[in-house]
Amino acid sequence: MSLNITNIKTSSDGAWQGDNPLNSAFPLLILQTILVLFITRSLAFLLCPLRQPRVIAEILGGILLGPSALGRNKQIFHLVFPSWSTPILESVASIGLLFFLFLVGLELDLASIRQSSRRAFCIALAGISLPFLFAAAVSFVLRRSGLGHQVPYGQLLLFLGVSLSITAFPVLARILAELKLLTTQVGQTAMAAAAFNDVVAWILLALAVALAGPSGPSSGPLVSVWILVSGLGFVAFMLVVVRRVMEWIAKKCSPAPEQAFADEAYICLTLAGVMASGFMTDLIGIHAIFGAFVFGLTIPKGGEFAGRVMKRIEDFVSGLLLPLYFASSGLKTDVAKIQGAEAWGLLAVVISTACAGKILGTFAVAMMCMMPARESLALGVLMNTKGLVELIVLNIGREKKVLNDEMFAILVLMALFTTFMTTPTVMAIYKPSQTRRRSHELQDTSQPELRILACIHSSRNVPSLINLIDATTSAAAKPTLHLFAIHLVELTDRSSSIMMVQRARRNGLPFINCFTIPGTRRAASSSNNYQIAASFESYCHASRVTVHHSTAISALHSMHEDICHVAEDKRASVIILPFHKQWTMSSGRGGGEGDGDDEGVENVGNGWRVVNRRVLETATCSVAVFVDRGFSGGGLDSPEAAAKKVCVLFFGGADDREALKIGCGMAENPAVSLTVIRFLDDSCGESDEAVLSEAKVNLAAEDEYIEKKVAAKKVVEEFVSIVRGKGFQLVVVGRNGAKIGDMEEHQADNPELGNVGDILLASTATGTSLLVIQHHDGKEMKGKETVGECSV
Repeated sequence: MSLNITNIKTSSDGAWQGDNPLNSAFPLLILQTILVLFITRSLAFLLCPLRQPRVIAEILGGILLGPSALGRNKQIFHLVFPSWSTPILESVASIGLLFFLFLVGLELDLASIRQSSRRAFCIALAGISLPFLFAAAVSFVLRRSGLGHQVPYGQLLLFLGVSLSITAFPVLARILAELKLLTTQVGQTAMAAAAFNDVVAWILLALAVALAGPSGPSSGPLVSVWILVSGLGFVAFMLVVVRRVMEWIAKKCSPAPEQAFADEAYICLTLAGVMASGFMTDLIGIHAIFGAFVFGLTIPKGGEFAGRVMKRIEDFVSGLLLPLYFASSGLKTDVAKIQGAEAWGLLAVVISTACAGKILGTFAVAMMCMMPARESLALGVLMNTKGLVELIVLNIGREKKVLNDEMFAILVLMALFTTFMTTPTVMAIYKPSQTRRRSHELQDTSQPELRILACIHSSRNVPSLINLIDATTSAAAKPTLHLFAIHLVELTDRSSSIMMVQRARRNGLPFINCFTIPGTRRAASSSNNYQIAASFESYCHASRVTVHHSTAISALHSMHEDICHVAEDKRASVIILPFHKQWTMSSGRGGGEGDGDDEGVENVGNGWRVVNRRVLETATCSVAVFVDRGFSGGGLDSPEAAAKKVCVLFFGGADDREALKIGCGMAENPAVSLTVIRFLDDSCGESDEAVLSEAKVNLAAEDEYIEKKVAAKKVVEEFVSIVRGKGFQLVVVGRNGAKIGDMEEHQADNPELGNVGDILLASTATGTSLLVIQHHDGKEMKGKETVGECSV
């Protein structure tokens, strides 16, 4: 039954009244959105093992929902995507696209582009110029085949040239992070060149739209000139006048709670500015997305304002609205239009030309810049990455009648193929670990100084970590201590993650924003990074510890690789990991049994729990899991912390011996009172006896050594009651110590803490922190190839 479009209602009266919801605009839009999200997310999950960016799943999902797959069944297709719903779907998708382009402009920092190296500039220029030359030949071939004869040659050349030469900057950043190439020479050059490429591509696309725009009675060369002049005037006004206004707004925004209402007004004003800028460029005759993009460039990149605006809209835009744009593009893509050997031959020509132009141009210039051949080739493949921007170019070309349905389908498949091939090709031809191993094979791993790699989730971890380091090292040992503190940040598909990626510095395999203390470079824009850097700077000046602070940005599934690689490269003797739960001071400081209700306990995410477990499985040095439940209270030099009560529980085994050594090291600090409690068992070996004998000799008079012989069924009850009754602020245990008595019956809820640590976590007061040690004998480190060159 055909519907009269003028009678389409926004909402239906409901099925009980005999009204089909799919004949109403809003219910149908809801169904379309659910279907699009389900298909794209399912494809993203399936492609995850192949390490493909999410944009691949979104493009494929759009094609599958279009006439190429779902559209084969006309009845279902017209039921879910009737022709009258297309303008509604495209309007909602266009709002998402408008704000996404605003985010793209927000990501691009013009100042950093101006500071790019000459090599990156030359590579970007070659990656644009040669594809344009190849596009001239492809345009000629397409016109001869009858695909482009209906449009002027100049317009076709411009659109083809932009589509072949463009590099998707956000997609490239995500691929580089996934492949751990962000701070390699290849990654640094690719990021700088892609940022410059992005700006040039948008300028060329604006030119192409202006030239293709005039149609109708008022069309002509003079109209195109007026569009170009008006567009240049708009850009100048935005970058000169509006930019200063946005700088003033950014300064007025304050993190103080009393300014929340004013800040809300400024953010709403900014979002309204996105819409107004889009309207102005549409009024001029250029697509509305250009206005949103330019407005994003006017937002100051330093400070908190840009991040706060981005957090308000990025999930809604990228997660909900943007997939609708891929769906609307897929509805226009009909692979069946590519018919016959000639059409498929043209597809092969376009793909090979796109790859050859971008890869060869980048490769040749990179070789002339004295980059190694493998790196140059990998750089060319990376610069060939396409993505959403490519789809935007193609859709605008289709709207302007420059591209017909068949040419549109060919170029969409080209974008899909070139992006899909990037990750596996780069993995095959370029492995940075191989190029670095040779320089480390003969490196001496013996060092007189103590090296600790400490991981941090947020600034809340820093005071406790500093107190732990202070307690672990005596004043005499501090000059030889090197503390490598890593702020772990999860990399996602969010634009805010890409902004962090852009600030990458060449200071270690997964690192950005290095702060080498003293002389801190306060390059971090986020307050969290600033607070962490300031805390370590103060600690460094107050003590004689050498501190290196960096920020690691990586996906959670590979974060453990980064931690282990850096531990090897820095020859760390121990890695300190924060537990995935954080206790706040409001939950009390001891005196109670157990955690009570979980008030004051924050779970930072089970993903971090998996990271800890993987580090414990793969690390080639000792690992300590630190459960902070109030250890940050007072510094060790303050009266409050003058008697930090530390306990070591010893049951036997390599991990317990390591825990005892760490405890004895703490005993050398006059601000620490140590109690060693040994639970006697017949399985105790010679190694245990030797370590215990040495510990007894080294303990000071105020320290305490206790031996306990306990009935097998009361071991757990005994050590729990001792820890509760003594009021220890820190308990040090081995992760895989000997299991005696009823300890074997316990099923750990947190295997990363071992049996003893898990029992104490569930049974002791909030004020008792835990340090769970896993020993590594270091044999595997001898002669082991290290990965990644860090220069913090």
